[in-house]
Amino acid sequence: MTRGRRILTEDYISSGFGNRLGFGKKACLLIVDAVMAYLDQWSPLYAKVERELAAIGRLLQVARDQDIARIFTNVRYHPGGKDGGLFYKKIKALKSFDAGNPLANFPDSVKPWADELVVTKQYASAFFGTSLTSTLNASGYDTVIICGFTTSGCIRATALDALQNGFIPVVIKDACGDRNEQIQEANLFDLQAKYADVISEADALKWMENIPV
Repeated sequence: MTRGRRILTEDYISSGFGNRLGFGKKACLLIVDAVMAYLDQWSPLYAKVERELAAIGRLLQVARDQDIARIFTNVRYHPGGKDGGLFYKKIKALKSFDAGNPLANFPDSVKPWADELVVTKQYASAFFGTSLTSTLNASGYDTVIICGFTTSGCIRATALDALQNGFIPVVIKDACGDRNEQIQEANLFDLQAKYADVISEADALKWMENIPV
């Protein structure tokens, strides 16, 4: 940590930001938009997040081994974005998620199993306009372990909505990525200060591996 970053962190902590929420009683792994649009170098949304994808794969494997619930999200639009509203108009690259575009597909390394839930969304947050809140409440989940793409967009929006809907958001910093390192770091800093617990892959795996099977 640089001296400037350390001073900034200390300033936020002394002002009352950044308290840890910890894990609740029952958690699920929420994999947000880990799809080819962010992994294909010819995609307008390509984010150079191959390293983060590998971390997502490791988290997913442990969650499956430990029988921790896994929920995936993806994005799909009616061709032309009729169901995308102003978000679709704001970001032309969202055409990558028009129905039938292969960029919306999951890569083989984190492809959902047939019995794993996929929540399809049209906006940044995994909660907005979807059944996710009801699904989590019905099964008694109070914590969402969040990973995926991208940090400044769908990860941030999902973590904020998780908090506002009464779920503890735990963001895995090594398993979410963005187009730019500075944007990544700034958003992780802000998430930890205000909206979520931001932890490492190693700490997440340690917690997950100690859940009784």
